[in-house]
Amino acid sequence: MFEPISNPRVFAVPLGTDFPQEVVSGLREKLLNYPPQDIAQVQLIVNTSRMARRIKSLFDTGTATLFPRIQLLSDVGAQVAAEYTPSVSPLRRRLELIQLISHLVKQQPDLASRASIYDLADSLAGLMEEMQGEGVSFDSIDALDISDQSGHWARAKTFLSIVRHFVEGTDQAPDAQLRQRMIVERLAADWETAPPQHPVILAGSTGSRGTTMLLMQAIAKLPQGALILPGYDFDTPSSTWDSLSDGMNSEDHPQYRFRKLLDLLNLDHQAVIRWRNSKPINPARNRLVSLALRPAPVTDQWRTDGPRLTCLDTATQSISLIEAPSMRLEALAIAARLRQAAQEGLTAALITPDRMLTRQVSTALDRWDIEPDDSAGTPLQLSPPGRFLRHVVSLFQNKLTSETLLTLLKHPLTHSGENRGPHLRNTRELELWIRRKGITFPDPQDFAIWSAAQKEPPENWVAWLTSAFCGYEQPGDQPLVDRLAAHIRLAELIAQGSSDGAGELWQKKAGREARKVVDDITENAGIAGAVSANDYSDLFGAILARAEVRDRDSGHPNILIWGTLEARVQGADLVILGGLNEGSWPEAPSPDPWLNRKMRFDAGLLLPERRIGLSAHDFQQAIGAPEVWLTRAIRTDEAETVPSRWVNRLSNLLSGLSEQGGHRALEDMKRRGDKWLAIAAQLETFEPMPPALRPSPTPPEASRPNHLSVTEIKRLIRDPYAIYAKHVLRLRPLNPLMRTPDALLRGIIIHDILEEFIRCADGNDAITRERLISIAETVLAKNVPWPTARALWAARLDRVAEYIVASEHKRMKRAVPTAFERKAKSRIGELDFTLTAKADRIDQGANGDLILYDYKTGAPPSRDEQLYFDKQLLLEAAMAEQGGFADLDPSNVADAIFIGLGNSPKDVAAPLDAVTPSQVWDEFVTLITCYKVEGKGFTSRRAMHSDTDTGDYDQLARFGEWNASDTPNSEDLS
Repeated sequence: MFEPISNPRVFAVPLGTDFPQEVVSGLREKLLNYPPQDIAQVQLIVNTSRMARRIKSLFDTGTATLFPRIQLLSDVGAQVAAEYTPSVSPLRRRLELIQLISHLVKQQPDLASRASIYDLADSLAGLMEEMQGEGVSFDSIDALDISDQSGHWARAKTFLSIVRHFVEGTDQAPDAQLRQRMIVERLAADWETAPPQHPVILAGSTGSRGTTMLLMQAIAKLPQGALILPGYDFDTPSSTWDSLSDGMNSEDHPQYRFRKLLDLLNLDHQAVIRWRNSKPINPARNRLVSLALRPAPVTDQWRTDGPRLTCLDTATQSISLIEAPSMRLEALAIAARLRQAAQEGLTAALITPDRMLTRQVSTALDRWDIEPDDSAGTPLQLSPPGRFLRHVVSLFQNKLTSETLLTLLKHPLTHSGENRGPHLRNTRELELWIRRKGITFPDPQDFAIWSAAQKEPPENWVAWLTSAFCGYEQPGDQPLVDRLAAHIRLAELIAQGSSDGAGELWQKKAGREARKVVDDITENAGIAGAVSANDYSDLFGAILARAEVRDRDSGHPNILIWGTLEARVQGADLVILGGLNEGSWPEAPSPDPWLNRKMRFDAGLLLPERRIGLSAHDFQQAIGAPEVWLTRAIRTDEAETVPSRWVNRLSNLLSGLSEQGGHRALEDMKRRGDKWLAIAAQLETFEPMPPALRPSPTPPEASRPNHLSVTEIKRLIRDPYAIYAKHVLRLRPLNPLMRTPDALLRGIIIHDILEEFIRCADGNDAITRERLISIAETVLAKNVPWPTARALWAARLDRVAEYIVASEHKRMKRAVPTAFERKAKSRIGELDFTLTAKADRIDQGANGDLILYDYKTGAPPSRDEQLYFDKQLLLEAAMAEQGGFADLDPSNVADAIFIGLGNSPKDVAAPLDAVTPSQVWDEFVTLITCYKVEGKGFTSRRAMHSDTDTGDYDQLARFGEWNASDTPNSEDLS
């Protein structure tokens, strides 16, 4: 197939071409005059399964032919691999290292948090794999000179020496990278003595890893061996190639890996042969981009080589530059262009490492029912089984909460066997009951009470509910094997439900992938030791986060989302390079807690810039497509962004070539982008709707409320619309799922404490600070499950305890407590209206006069507020004088007092000296007559205390579209 030559045989495909298509076309051309069966002798090695599939599909087109022997890079050497011990599981190695790192973090907590233990183990295992792949021994690490480094790196080096002895003493099974390197070294040695005579071609690799570089050297030296390099820049001059010799300063250049390979093969860059005589799609663009991406030390070549660039308009005529104000507009513009491509039947690909951008684009495409074919898929932890398993873990960490319970009960995999419908109905009813009762930590007794209140108690479902969710809190250390087994048993129990059928936890592709991960953990969990519930949750979540699930058949065949690697293996009519900001593309190098940049260079490891160089090569390859979009967001949700260095260089170079039309070409690129930004902005525009008017509905007389409580009269005066919504529309605010220690609960608790304190007092001798604190501790422990709130409320009560005791002695001298939480009812017969009340406390003096008390944990209403708005105590006084309180005869009310127990405790008396109870009642009858008979509108926010006050029904009233100064819009609803 190949003519004999003395040098290693290295071919290359120029930038901007469809690499798999070029490989296939070149093979056909070179074997055109050979017998048809000779192609079956060609051993074609590719680096990804995606490229293998693409090459097979290209061979399927056209006339019938035999296939070459297509092999993945990871499968090379299968004939000698059986002689080597199978590699240890990557997860096993990480679990082994967890024990070491856990002890390190325990001894030196300033190093990292416990939640990052698995991440540290993963990075350390990655370092060890890299050392094995690059042929760097621990001796090289031990020999590093760190005399001028900080103490952190000295500590890291010391720890690595400990890891060395641990790894060498575990077992003889090698890691995957070491085993692959051993196989490649053995294969290279065998080829030196007995080289294969059939063609061996390695296509598509840049030699970014040491083991791959070894294999490439061995193949290039075979009699019929050849390398086919992707995206080789034939326009790079010799002076630029010479500048790439210094890896410390040039590793981020897109062609650096090729320079390193050629150096190892003792070849000059001009010795690289074109694989075939095809031309790039846009040679002028390749020359422009090549100059723009020159290494930083030789950027001054712009001045000499820039004026020689020609055809800048041709180079940029199919490039659009989009600089969107926000990531959302960037995503919308991309989605709009992809939609048009789908309509036109074009193949369009979005290439970006920014997963947030890809999710936003996918969401925007959903409005047109377009699902892109995403090569990256979905992280397993975000798939339904991944989320479900992580939610189940939380049952072992903390006491069961209503939020955790309902989150799991509503998950699509919960009770996914039979009778899913009744399960959802029961879940809905249970949630409403939990919200209504304010239960934060449900238990089996609560479930039994709820079940008994149902018309048809779901006994089987409640039995399953109790067995599946209660009593699993285990925060202490347990062996990982036991924790995992308990986790999976519980997950399967919850997924199965109360029926006999099996759940769907392990079904579909995501479920099967989750099962594989669980099986891998199960196989290796025995070496991990004991872990706490929190550590297990972090560990399990981190393992899930590193797996992905993808449905290859669900996406649109022509609308594609690729990672940067796919730019090498696929061709598309339209390529969109998205998220071109520093930190996104190129991605910022991941922090290495073990070795800094200089230590890596001295040890012979890969520099952090290696990934930037690979990304630069992917960018240079992708920008040569027929039509290209370069997109970025000027600002994210957090801050201004910095343009990607490649966009910056291209823009600066064009701006400096004004005489050749560079500045005009750049403006044209932006103008084409602005056109699509305008289209994206139109997608976000809508016809303005007229704002709602301030509502003041007047319902029919029969529908108007005929009973209210005294506490609601304040609301009737200040916000009548809230009364309308509650009593006419019969709407109730939905209580939060997780009851919080709010002011309402605090008021209830204080009422309970003071009621027990006063009710059970046997004379003044029992009114003591010590007894008050003792009662408070008991009531708080029983009713306040939040430790922080319990301690805070106890401290607040302790601060006012002396005031409570002293003032209570004065009250006891004046009158005797007679009633607590006593209900009252008064009726206005002519209006068919009933007023209800419940007094916190009623004392009665020796002369029979009553004194009404109401406890306030906040600030009690002032005298003026009681006169005009807050009529609670005044109305209770009127009801008491009318005999409205049960078991209390009509009596004169001597006083009515708010007992304020806030930060500044004080008593505030109702203004009975300014308005008598009978006068209050007459005014109240007039008020009810206005709403009940005269048809006064229930105006929203009629007289709020402050504009910042919020009401339960403000959203229903569409407050915000109008303000308190607007005239109410009367609505006759009769």
